Amino acid sequence: MTELKTITRHAASVLVGQLAVMAYSVVDTVVAGRYSAASLAALSVGAAVYVSVFVALLGVMQALLPTLSEHRGAQRFEEVGRSFRQALYLFAILCAVGLAVLLSPGAILRWTEVPAPMRAEVEQYLGILTLTLPPALLFRMYSTLNQSLGHPMMVTWLQIGSLLAKIPLSIWFGLGGLGLDAHGAAGCAWASVVVNYALLTVALWTLRTQAIYRPYAIWRKLEPPRWGQIAEFAKIGVPGGLTMLVEVTSFTLMALFIARLGTVASASHQIASNMAAVLYMMPLAISVAVSARVSFWLGAGDVTQAKKTILLGFWMVLATSSAQGVLLYLAREPLALAYSNQPEVAAMAAPLLAWVAVFHLFDGLQALCLFILRCFRVAVAPFVIYGVFLWGGGLGGGYALAYVGLGPWSPWQTASAFWLTSSVALGATALTLIALLTYVVRGRR
Repeated sequence: MTELKTITRHAASVLVGQLAVMAYSVVDTVVAGRYSAASLAALSVGAAVYVSVFVALLGVMQALLPTLSEHRGAQRFEEVGRSFRQALYLFAILCAVGLAVLLSPGAILRWTEVPAPMRAEVEQYLGILTLTLPPALLFRMYSTLNQSLGHPMMVTWLQIGSLLAKIPLSIWFGLGGLGLDAHGAAGCAWASVVVNYALLTVALWTLRTQAIYRPYAIWRKLEPPRWGQIAEFAKIGVPGGLTMLVEVTSFTLMALFIARLGTVASASHQIASNMAAVLYMMPLAISVAVSARVSFWLGAGDVTQAKKTILLGFWMVLATSSAQGVLLYLAREPLALAYSNQPEVAAMAAPLLAWVAVFHLFDGLQALCLFILRCFRVAVAPFVIYGVFLWGGGLGGGYALAYVGLGPWSPWQTASAFWLTSSVALGATALTLIALLTYVVRGRR
């Protein structure tokens, strides 16, 4: 099988699964939007806080992917299982940190000046959604293991099945029916709790019973912590998690700052950010597949093939991201109306979707660079780059343009200000990461 076919097959499996998971958010957004604009706004803010924490912790756990892929490339099969078990200690630490943050969101909501009437519903939504953190992180460990082994389809089928359960549950709990009262965003959160625990249960069953995992001895007795190995995970994972935290909080803080513009602005931003997240699944899937293959070839000692795989990955991301951006721009108005039946929300969301079309191209390129740099154990420099451009230029510039005034422009008082500056900042981030990756790859023999 050619490298293109291998990557395409892997990426397609990851994409379908990720889209199924992302559809959770789409379903919740539509259900909350149909329930009320206030519920959609609360979901926007609450989801922003949860995603910030979850993605940061997930970024740390992503250190598993290059490690497991290299072991497999070098045919150190039992070391795959040993590393996976050691990562459970890292999971326990991260879970404790995440729960502590999510159960006390008041300070964040006050600091970002989320309107007081919105806070109660946001805190209720978050309090329920926090229950999904442990099973969601454990399932991501299972997913990463499958990606490193080149068997992502197992994960994909489980994610598709979970979506088939999530859709009716969110509609039932969120909009009511069959004797159950409507609960809006809170109902969507309860649906996520049920689905995540069911998903983890089935994943553990497959891990225990399927023959493809037997060579890796996953179910051996848990060894005492090997702090050296855990420190190696942390050395890659913590900067990677902080990098993803900067990336996602440039989104989530945007949602929190936009909240002060009112319910309609928050609801329209939720539509735009949700669409950006959906589109991101394509370059993310390609990035996961490419990085798994790059680490595999590095583990096998074939640096030349690893470099060819990187170049192939860039062509794939450029082609798919450009096509997606054009399609989104052309379909921005009907898409906005599909998300919300409230004309004022749809009218404000349509121009934001035009910015998302530009934003997406740079988003795909930076994602690919970030995943490949992890294969070469480069994690700190991307964190610095993200902090400078995404927080400084994107978020800081957006805040200035929206509320203070920037250069010759007086305050815009619109969500578009944040999307404009974030697009420019993400473009600068992508170009800088490409330069860094070029330097790193050229130095590898």
